[in-house]
Amino acid sequence: MRNNDNRDTLVGGLVMLVVVALFAVSYGGKDLSAQANVGNYPVTAVFNRVDGLFEGDEVRLGGIRIGTVGAQELDKHFRAVVTLNIDSAVEVPIDSAAAIHTDGLFGSKFVVFEPGVEEELLTAGDSIQYTQGAVIVSELLGLIIDEGKARKDKAAADKAANNTPLQEQGN
Repeated sequence: MRNNDNRDTLVGGLVMLVVVALFAVSYGGKDLSAQANVGNYPVTAVFNRVDGLFEGDEVRLGGIRIGTVGAQELDKHFRAVVTLNIDSAVEVPIDSAAAIHTDGLFGSKFVVFEPGVEEELLTAGDSIQYTQGAVIVSELLGLIIDEGKARKDKAAADKAANNTPLQEQGN
């Protein structure tokens, strides 16, 4: 009986150790990837909004991770200047565009590159000229709801105008 108790304690301890290790890797992995800039070259991009984009988030091209988001700061016009650390093995045309996208409806943010056509390539210290900031889901839903209400009100007004008696129309 004593042998089974020791085995159960050992298995429980190992399971707890694995769970703690998984939490440590999932929580700290982003910071490690953001700090490991060996073999990367930094480029900057200026966005109007970067809501929900954090240091260590992915930079993708064609759905493939090609780098990570680095430092973020404000310029003198209060726009977000984001450093993107691109893998040195990836050659990106200088006229490429960068946009902030979301994984699913409420998922994490990441930067997507849309490659340009120029033969000249981005190098360390270059700046992305064409950018699109983050879309805020609540604002987008608000616009959709407002558009729906406006169409509903217009349809009700059109129906009311078509149902007026002939005497009121002047005939």
